[in-house]
Amino acid sequence: MSPLSFSGHTVVITGAGGGLGKAYSLAYAARGANVVVNDFNKDAAQAVVDEITKAGGKAVVNNSSVTDGEAVIKTALDAFGGVTILINNAGILRDKGFKNMSDAEFDAVQAVHLKGAFSCTKAVWPLFRKQKFGRVVNTASAAGLYGNFGQANYSAAKSGLIAYTKTLAREGAKYGVSAICIAPMAASKMTETIMPPEMLANLKPSFVSPFVLAVTHPDGPQASGKVFEVGAGYVAEIRWERSKGAVFKTDASFTPSAVKEKWSEITDFTNPDYIVDFAKEFDAVGTLKKAMSLPTNPQASPEVRFDGKTVIITGAGAGLGRAYALMYAKLGANVVINDVSEKGASAVVEEITKTGGKATAVACSAEDGETIVKAALEKFGGVHILVANAGILRDKSFAAMTEQEWDAVMAVHLRGTYKCCKAVWPIFQKQKYGRIVTTCSQVGIYGNFGQANYSTAKAAILGLSRTLAIEGRKYGILVNIIAPSAGTAMTSTIWPPEMVDAFKPDYIAPIVGYLSSEANEETTGSLFEIMGGWAAQTRWQRAGGHGFPVNKELTPEDVVAKWGIITNFNDGRATYPTSTQEAIQQIVDNFSNTAEGDSGSSEDIPYADPEDSELVLKAKKEVTEKVDYTYTERDVILYNLGVGATEQELHWTYEGDENFSALPTFGVIPQFLASGSLSMDWLPNWNPAKLVHGEQYLQIRGPIPTSGELVSEARILEVLDKGKAAAVTSIIETKDKKTGAVLFDNTSTVFVRGCGGFGGKRNGKDRGPATAPNVPPKRAPDATLEEKTLPTQAALYRLSGDLNPLHMVPEFAAIGGFDKPVLHGLCTMGISGKHVLKSFGQFKDIKVRFAGVVFPGETLVTEMWKEGDKVIFVTKVKERGTTVLSAAAATLAEGSTKAKL
Repeated sequence: MSPLSFSGHTVVITGAGGGLGKAYSLAYAARGANVVVNDFNKDAAQAVVDEITKAGGKAVVNNSSVTDGEAVIKTALDAFGGVTILINNAGILRDKGFKNMSDAEFDAVQAVHLKGAFSCTKAVWPLFRKQKFGRVVNTASAAGLYGNFGQANYSAAKSGLIAYTKTLAREGAKYGVSAICIAPMAASKMTETIMPPEMLANLKPSFVSPFVLAVTHPDGPQASGKVFEVGAGYVAEIRWERSKGAVFKTDASFTPSAVKEKWSEITDFTNPDYIVDFAKEFDAVGTLKKAMSLPTNPQASPEVRFDGKTVIITGAGAGLGRAYALMYAKLGANVVINDVSEKGASAVVEEITKTGGKATAVACSAEDGETIVKAALEKFGGVHILVANAGILRDKSFAAMTEQEWDAVMAVHLRGTYKCCKAVWPIFQKQKYGRIVTTCSQVGIYGNFGQANYSTAKAAILGLSRTLAIEGRKYGILVNIIAPSAGTAMTSTIWPPEMVDAFKPDYIAPIVGYLSSEANEETTGSLFEIMGGWAAQTRWQRAGGHGFPVNKELTPEDVVAKWGIITNFNDGRATYPTSTQEAIQQIVDNFSNTAEGDSGSSEDIPYADPEDSELVLKAKKEVTEKVDYTYTERDVILYNLGVGATEQELHWTYEGDENFSALPTFGVIPQFLASGSLSMDWLPNWNPAKLVHGEQYLQIRGPIPTSGELVSEARILEVLDKGKAAAVTSIIETKDKKTGAVLFDNTSTVFVRGCGGFGGKRNGKDRGPATAPNVPPKRAPDATLEEKTLPTQAALYRLSGDLNPLHMVPEFAAIGGFDKPVLHGLCTMGISGKHVLKSFGQFKDIKVRFAGVVFPGETLVTEMWKEGDKVIFVTKVKERGTTVLSAAAATLAEGSTKAKL
């Protein structure tokens, strides 16, 4: 096909100072478009504009906040007289475990991702409608599709953009306006904080930009309202798949126990449905008639009950919330009725107490979650279940929707759900039990005309809930999402009266009851559509997609040519990812997809360097077997004890403590055997007795599980010829064996005497924190900690895997030139890392240079200086005054708080 030209088009790209936004800018400009480069970093945006204009293109800078969409679009109008394409790309990360996430961290992410996309699109929408053409691309992510640990805020925002896109596509269709949603995986300033360098090298933004150009061109494929996962040359469409579900008799026998009895039918995906317009494709009235004609529902035994449990229900003064409250009270629960209407809440409480039930009213906004939980604790002494149900409608076509109408719906639905979950979370964690049911909507799944605010908020709740399900599982907290359709005060404004009367809230309550009960022991993070006695599960289905060769330039024309494969769900290759890790794996699998005849070049050898000698290139090409590492809480405790944790520090030495965790330097343990598996016999005059461990750098990629099955792979990263010696640096990537998530990266440098003279590089590359000199400031340390090691320290530490007799047997120590066995260097690193943690809080990486030896029983002194987010430290032996760790530093995790001493 002829090249796709964008001559005459003006493209506005937010967050375009680097990463994906920069790639989009350069790609559009190269094909003739005028480009508005928006970024809060004016210098970064200007650098992109300079690059474009130097190449003969046309571009201007805008550094307004994306929440001021009118200012962003005004720049395009002033400079180029119009806009035809908007790429909502701007984003930020504020990653944090949900328990420790602040409201500011939650709100900031929603502001940039959701409010920014709303504001910029709102500003350009009248222009698109008037000119009968426009393209909007919204940027979701795998975290938005599946949830991801530590990203409740980000998952919510990214999920919200999916339904937002589907609604825009519906409203824009008659005006020639398309909206497309992508979940890209690419190297950027955001992803470089959570991905290893070798992975980022394969996730080039240039593998995403051709797809975006293809779907935004007037002659491009029809993609409006669709969602695509894109990265590393792999592209696939993803869509909703719904089970046939189960239908229940709509009488008094429709109970949580009845739901339990037919649960396998609800979750059976045999002969599933694929819905585009739920209102047109589901026979609601026919299904309700069937439900009413069925025989009495069979009941599971034992009966599902809630005796001794306390339930909080928001928006419970009427409608669905009231139906839930009456059901829970009937089945023995204490019920907390929250509603903005004091009259409505009190009326439901009175209704319950008249029948002998227990309930209390809390009249306030759902955003005041702490007040609601406080009332539950004061009245009933605990909380076990949260049903986040409160909601409002502010329906309006997108063209007519005001900022206030957007904000109000976001506040009640999304922020109200967040605040209530936040308030119950520490209680649920502490008691190792909790059930949360949040409320999405079919509008939040499929989009709907006139409900951009509502569909976005409901979809955002889905993303939030999926991350909470991931984070809560280990604490016995199960989180599920329902999309109910029932006659309520809200739906009465958009449904005919006969529908409101027929589809009673009572027909939703039993599903909520089962999901929130002790009887549900497994189901979490799942989405269910419910209406009129029918319930079904809905999940993502991903097309097999197409992988383009990673060693060839990808073009928009290539994407168009493979469109039929990218969007084919019926060729037997479709998959059902349930986690971010599963979704990314198929993208990672494309790393090795190279065009025929090109696989043998040095470019295809990991970490190849133009200065490498043939000897080194050959060594780098060698692939070692992956090494498994399985561990339990016992191994974590053993390591923690090995680096000096005590019986008083129960969060490190007692598996039953609610804050039980591995010390961060545990990351050097799973990789140890893999690191030792790298062959060095390719070095000239190789002699293992001449090897000295010089430096170690550990990068921690995510929360450290306290048990698991991991797998490590080692490769040679860099080799330096030092004349009479060689310096060999290896990199070991450690992943969760089940999910493929990267947990740790270790780079280890060894010096081998007498093995130089083979040619090649003499000086190493700057690899950021891994090679930083970390010179201490010329001032007194900001903190100093002393710790006397045990005479048995080496004997204890070796049980974590380093069994070298140098650390135990005097005869072997003598061969190494020592009077007695020495302590493991990585043990010293672990002790010093513990000192940094105690003094300054959690860190995400740590680097040390081994400058001397420690004998078990000696006292270690760690001197620390805080410089921004880095803690530089030096470790010495007190008795001999010698430095044993130098050039050392740890980078503090964002928002780190000081650990408990």
